[in-house]
Amino acid sequence: MDQVKTGKFIAALRKERGLTQEQLGERLGVTNKTVSRWETGSYMPPIDILLELSRVLDISLNELLSGERLNDEQLRVKADKNVLEAYRETSFSLKDREKYWKKKWLREHIALIAVWVIVLLNALVWLYFSEHMLFAPLWTGLCLIVYMWLRNKMMIYVEDKLYK
Repeated sequence: MDQVKTGKFIAALRKERGLTQEQLGERLGVTNKTVSRWETGSYMPPIDILLELSRVLDISLNELLSGERLNDEQLRVKADKNVLEAYRETSFSLKDREKYWKKKWLREHIALIAVWVIVLLNALVWLYFSEHMLFAPLWTGLCLIVYMWLRNKMMIYVEDKLYK
């Protein structure tokens, strides 16, 4: 889908009907700035508005998405192409979904991770400046266990979300 082409098509059809951006926006329940963004190709109209926009502009949804008027033969070809493009744009690979859920888990647990980093740094400073260097391997082992525990919790969360 070419957003700029679609935007220019929306602008041309709006002008054909003698509508201002504000009037079209009122009919669709959006601001004139939103209509302007569609027409410049900065944004595409949300899916819930596309059908109403095509009705107001008196064109098919496939013509709107294609950014041009279509005859019957072109309509069939463009309809298939639009469906495939929409599917490609909305589908995520398994790796993409895994990356998303990992980031989400990290955002949700950033406070816990920060506390453990602070505890670790305090322990390392204390060990460095004290006579308790014998405990350094113990602290290193504890940090490794905590890291593995957090990583395990994250992967359980991610796999639960991926394969549900």
